This record gives sequence, C-alpha cells and structure tokens, in this order.
Amino acid sequence: MLTLQPLDTTVPIFHQLQTDQAPVILVNIFHVAEADIPALLQAWAYDANWMKQQPGYISTQLHQGIAGSTVFMNYAVWESVAHFRDAFNHPDFKQALAEYPSSVVASPHLFTRLTVPNLCVGP
Repeated sequence: MLTLQPLDTTVPIFHQLQTDQAPVILVNIFHVAEADIPALLQAWAYDANWMKQQPGYISTQLHQGIAGSTVFMNYAVWESVAHFRDAFNHPDFKQALAEYPSSVVASPHLFTRLTVPNLCVGP
C-alpha cells in the first residue's frame, strides 16, 4: 500500500476536501522505486479507469519525469471538490490503494486555475 504525504503540510488534502469549490484540479505527485514502476502504472490505470466512471470526473493525464526520473505526476480535472470527495472517500477507491507498491509515496493536492492577464484564464 502507498503512503500519503501532504504536498502542503499547512493545508493537506483532507483539509481541502472539506471545502466546496468548483472546478478543481487534482495534482498528485508519486515517488516510486524504479523496480516498482510497472506496478505503479498498473495500479494507477485501474484507479483512473474507475475514477473515469464517477460523477464529476472530466479528464486525467499521467506524466513521468524525464531522464530516468522515478517521479510521476497525475493531473486530473473535476467539476467540483464535492465530486472528487465522493470518489476519493468511496470504499472501492480506498480498497484499491492497497494495490499500489509500498515504495510509492503519493502527495495529492487540489488546485484552482487562476487568471493572470495576458497569460492564462481562470474558471
């Protein structure tokens, strides 16, 4: 089973799940032992396919650091914190976390898009 480690120790994911914001972006950073990469990918694919069926899910994309990096980043878009919270707290999802290799450390965190004039558009 993986270990959850806050990306932001001041505002961990469990605190963020208590809010009501929409839309939100989940960024989840995974650190994994090189030998466990195939098992991480298999467990993540299973979870992503399950999440894809949940209300409020919009999209996801997994990234791997380059040059032999064993750091992965998942970027997922959800309609709202409420939708993500329901999926994240679902017993099926919690049970699936046991399928991740024990070397995996995951740091999930929710974000919102910002508007920066002439650069990017927020919600």
